[in-house]
Amino acid sequence: MTHISGILFTFIGPLIAYLVLRDRGPFVREHTRVALNFHITMAIAYFVGVITSWLGIGVLIGLAVWVVSVVFGIIAAVKANAGEFYRYPLSIEFIKQ
Repeated sequence: MTHISGILFTFIGPLIAYLVLRDRGPFVREHTRVALNFHITMAIAYFVGVITSWLGIGVLIGLAVWVVSVVFGIIAAVKANAGEFYRYPLSIEFIKQ
């Protein structure tokens, strides 16, 4: 759920999930942590798109960020449902283990 919430609520959904669920074991902690890191990274990329929108490429950046967020969020949710760990590509690790 934390992976999908990032698609809808940027990093706010994964942040709430991380703060509430991180004590429910290493599997849940790791998934909420990587989801939070990824969606913070995507929020920064989206912000860059907003800033560069006056150049005409901002809309393309925003669209690319949205597509990447949706695709990798769905992949991560499927992996989590299967009981597997997942590492998002393109993610900056803001929250360490």
